[in-house]
Amino acid sequence: MGLGQPELIWDVQAELGEGPVWSARERCVWFVDIKGRKLHRYGVDDGSKVSFDAPDQIGFALPAEDGSLVCGVRTGLHRFDPATGTFTFVMAVEPDRPQNRLNDGFVAPDGSLWFGSMDDSEATLSGALYRYHAGEITRHDDGYCVTNGPALSPDGRTLYHHDTIEKRVYAFDHADGVLSNRRLFAETEEGFADGPSVDADGVLHVGLFNGWGVARFSPSGARIGKIDLPVMTVTKAAFGGDDLKTLYCTTAWLGNGDKRGEQPTLGGLYRVAVDRPGLAPSLFRW
Repeated sequence: MGLGQPELIWDVQAELGEGPVWSARERCVWFVDIKGRKLHRYGVDDGSKVSFDAPDQIGFALPAEDGSLVCGVRTGLHRFDPATGTFTFVMAVEPDRPQNRLNDGFVAPDGSLWFGSMDDSEATLSGALYRYHAGEITRHDDGYCVTNGPALSPDGRTLYHHDTIEKRVYAFDHADGVLSNRRLFAETEEGFADGPSVDADGVLHVGLFNGWGVARFSPSGARIGKIDLPVMTVTKAAFGGDDLKTLYCTTAWLGNGDKRGEQPTLGGLYRVAVDRPGLAPSLFRW
């Protein structure tokens, strides 16, 4: 696999950077700092950097068809208007689980939102996997401490979802928004299995929290390589750019504050050129 050198493009110092997503419409990358309660926008043409305050811990922000973003905030799903910088509450997700917050998310080709929750203290197995479609939320799996993902295979028939603390990647059969046949797909050897993305060949790219890079797994679950980064906490790598051959990687200094002297760019946004394209992100449909 041909790779460019990782490049730091925003030394944003995110405590828990997460959820990079390419927006072709705006030619930018959106991402969040969960613990910093920030939504960030990086313009790829001019290097512009804009940040917005979120109403609480924000796990993801994903572009929608109407120009807004659907956001997973600790208090529930919100609609974000980039023109005004305002968040509007849409609905609660887990009123019966006040210890939880929302974490990673993904938009499927049918416009539905898949996302996970987790115990904010990372102590109990109260996290779950959800789908939000046509105004309704459905719980599809349960019993996680820290969730990450999901992501879909290019043919849409396999959904990947992570049990981060256990370093496990699970696969499900997927058809028309319904999951079945959960099974262990892969385990990360080094670091925790953080956010996933998939390229056009079906190769799963998994951010390695405390693993110094991005692990790559074939569609059969075989480990086929790693993309190294110069910082230890890589939370997610998402494909972007006109040809979808640039990986935008979020990082974090959470849990590694004592390492910031030797790794001063922990929490920065990186990019690295790759030779195989990713899948174009889908837009959420309200």
